[in-house]
Amino acid sequence: MAFNLFKKEENEHSADVKTARAAILKKIKTELQKAEGGEGKNIIGIELFIAAPDSEKHVYEAAVYADYPGKLRDEIQKIADDYALGLPVSWALDVSYTAELPPEASQVKGTVAAMFIRTKDNSIKKSATAYIVILNGEAEKKMYQLNSNDGKVNIGRDSNVQVAGGFFRLNQIAFPGDSKNEVNKYISRQHAHIEWSNENGSFMLYADEGGIPPGNKIKVKTTANETLNKLSSIQVGHRLEEGDQVILGEGAVIAFSYKEPQGKKK
Repeated sequence: MAFNLFKKEENEHSADVKTARAAILKKIKTELQKAEGGEGKNIIGIELFIAAPDSEKHVYEAAVYADYPGKLRDEIQKIADDYALGLPVSWALDVSYTAELPPEASQVKGTVAAMFIRTKDNSIKKSATAYIVILNGEAEKKMYQLNSNDGKVNIGRDSNVQVAGGFFRLNQIAFPGDSKNEVNKYISRQHAHIEWSNENGSFMLYADEGGIPPGNKIKVKTTANETLNKLSSIQVGHRLEEGDQVILGEGAVIAFSYKEPQGKKK
């Protein structure tokens, strides 16, 4: 009986290896298709981060072919070739085992892995358009369009507010303080901001100083892992991904998407 149980565990680990590898390759393919509009000539490398506990590390080592250098890169290259992504011959793959996943990396759903695509600095102009839809709470608009050349897009209570030092801050995504919607009062005047990052090739969300502590201001439910993540620092941003829902304060909710919502007016 003990022998049978041992064999069952082996089979389960084998299935876990396949599942982890499939998830990693699927995520890499998705990110490569998004990077630079699916043209990968400016990509210099893919960084894969794994934050597995000791009990699972051997599963992920097998998933990334740790004993067969170059094999995972070959599989990624085949994906790139199949989808005509145009990766340069010199691109590099780096696999790192870390205690925590870097915040700038994009998590692989259902795993303890995350990835990041590196491109030639300042070699291209990256750009994107995205949309913020108000799901709960009352803002001045139901939907906001974001462009990568907008700079900081501030989020807060009221559109024009006086802050420390006597200066005024303009909140482009503004939740009126005199609204009858209860959740508006839990949004601070300097709540958060969104800005485009050329380095990450994405929009980043940051908690701002002022009012309640950053850790109590923002929670994000991301499609990558279906969990709630708190923004605990004003220095560390969250890389916004398709379908992310952001809770501001005690109940205002906004949704992020690269796809223009149908039937929504600005």
